Amino acid sequence: MSGEIAIVDYGSGNLHSAAKAFQRAAAEVDAGLDVVVTAEAARVAAADRVVLPGVGAFADCRRGLLAVEGMWQAVETAAVERRRPFLGICVGMQLMAEVGLEHGRHTGFGWIAGEVRAIAPGDPALKVPQMGWNGLEFGAAPKHPLFAGIEAGAYVYFLNSYHLVPRDPAAVLARVDYGGPVVAAVGRDNLLGVQFHPEKSQAVGLRLIGNFLAWRP
Repeated sequence: MSGEIAIVDYGSGNLHSAAKAFQRAAAEVDAGLDVVVTAEAARVAAADRVVLPGVGAFADCRRGLLAVEGMWQAVETAAVERRRPFLGICVGMQLMAEVGLEHGRHTGFGWIAGEVRAIAPGDPALKVPQMGWNGLEFGAAPKHPLFAGIEAGAYVYFLNSYHLVPRDPAAVLARVDYGGPVVAAVGRDNLLGVQFHPEKSQAVGLRLIGNFLAWRP
């Protein structure tokens, strides 16, 4: 296994912890993998795998990505035209949707049919944003390879007020319970997204990152 994993840098948060987690997982999976944090659109378009992080509001991340010349198209080139494995993290996952409803109505990439809605816990004791650890739940279908070796109930770290709600339930790979179901992971074809932060999710997060790096869609 060899190739370049591009973590897209468009000014959305500190990417240091994400880069370190991917570098550590890459070293465990195969020393031939090269993890780079880049704001160069051409490098993203040519990458073997693309990781799109995101923190904050949907509209702000969308605006930041569009502000880097050629970057929006570069991500689409790699993920859609070249069909390279893609992983969106937090708002990076939300941008995969058709539309986000945070502070107005804003279009996303449209790769996953559905919209990004506010989470609304049925338990008034649960605060929004959801902040902290929550246990993963998987449906009846076989687990996606992204979650190989990760058991139901494994805890991962969240910081979110919104989640992507796909129109097709088959696009939901994992949920958590936060006063009702909250979508934790989505995917189709070569495209994957997680609402939680694998780089902050300790051993479970590193396992997931390693699974993504080894995945052959």
